[in-house]
Amino acid sequence: MTTRILTLVGAAGGVGTTRLSVEFGATLARAGNKVAIVDAAFTTQGLSSYVPGPIEHDMTALVTEEATLQDVLVELDLDIPGQLTLCPARGPFERQSRAKTAVAAERFERQLAAVSLSHDLVIVDTPPVGSNPAISALNAADRVAIVTRPTERGADALALTKERLGDIGNAADVVIANHADEETKLPDAEVYVPTSESRTPQDAPAVLPPDDTFAPAVCGAVESLLDVSLELEFPESGRLSGVFS
Repeated sequence: MTTRILTLVGAAGGVGTTRLSVEFGATLARAGNKVAIVDAAFTTQGLSSYVPGPIEHDMTALVTEEATLQDVLVELDLDIPGQLTLCPARGPFERQSRAKTAVAAERFERQLAAVSLSHDLVIVDTPPVGSNPAISALNAADRVAIVTRPTERGADALALTKERLGDIGNAADVVIANHADEETKLPDAEVYVPTSESRTPQDAPAVLPPDDTFAPAVCGAVESLLDVSLELEFPESGRLSGVFS
């Protein structure tokens, strides 16, 4: 796999970027990969909801040099061939502010490179473009995907995100329409991911154990995004592609 750092950037809040990062990571880990998911959303701190138990050290502590990389790695206990590790953000407002400075953002980018050395793939859960951590996540990425919803608001947010990426000399490799179905169409979206019946962080990852609809659709989306074949098996009634024609 040539991609080492994959940045999933939300076109807006609430489009499901964090949950999608977890489902993508679990799918890749089920295929035998060692995957880390890093939280760049220091304000909303959504990835912390997927960590069982208390969080002693987090990404804001790492980039403000109050913790080491090993301190913030939380491996999930999943019965799969690979490994899924979370690097959540869960810090007080004062430390959040220091973690968003330009100096801390440079440290964040270096830490992403360090995580990639010990993992097959790093997925960066990235908020809408507008903060130093988000820009660092984009600068470090080998592949960039914009996540949005197939709605009028989602289309408007997608257009704005593309403009912001252009402003910083970047561009998306793929646009993902999240919470979609086969009848849903969104201009510029190459990948569609349906809504899972499991909605809460406690139910995640919903791709484990794999079902016959959501899990294969997520697998197809990952394969399309990374241009790989994961060769995973699913229960009967079919393996859905992540790209609806």
